[in-house]
Amino acid sequence: MQKIVIFDMDGTLIDSKKDITISVNYVRRVNHNLPPLSEEFIVDAINMHQRNLAKLFYETEVYERRDKKLFEEHYKQQCIEHPYLYDGVEEVLLTLQKNGVKMSVATNAPTLFAQTMLEHLQVAKLFDLIVGADRVKASKPNPDMLHYILDFYGFDAQKDKAWMIGDNSKDIESAKNAGIEAVFAAWGFSAHDTHTKIAKHPKELLDIVL
Repeated sequence: MQKIVIFDMDGTLIDSKKDITISVNYVRRVNHNLPPLSEEFIVDAINMHQRNLAKLFYETEVYERRDKKLFEEHYKQQCIEHPYLYDGVEEVLLTLQKNGVKMSVATNAPTLFAQTMLEHLQVAKLFDLIVGADRVKASKPNPDMLHYILDFYGFDAQKDKAWMIGDNSKDIESAKNAGIEAVFAAWGFSAHDTHTKIAKHPKELLDIVL
């Protein structure tokens, strides 16, 4: 029997909100001459189940190409300035690895950013796959990313166990759509959600998985 754990990245493995905020505000200032937004506003916006981020961040109806391009150019350098692993995450990852649990990352961020950040934090090597939204047709809550990872492992629902760990309702919904278990990471960006299975600290994942 395989045990497979799929992690979200931002707000689950790492706290990246400072750098996301800096890059969003850079685009606001350079392209739109708008005042800065707070970290809290930006994190709440990202975690809304339905939202128009272009409207919330840049006051445009659609995500303009020039905003996307400038954000990605800026964030490519910015993304490794301030991110950090949540307390207990590295210990949990090492314990899961030691116990033969297979681990991958499914993030709505571009794969390049995810790979860059996790390599910077020296944990990328612990994951078999790091899959961003650019690798599939549709991002979470669509289950494409999870199916991509489960297919890589040859997942058999009759024999194997798999979990999606995330701090967002989209993570939980993607797990449901993929037919696997979900654990809500209450230590992350969205600490106030209510879900069936909740972990308040990363170490609680060990009881659930092992």
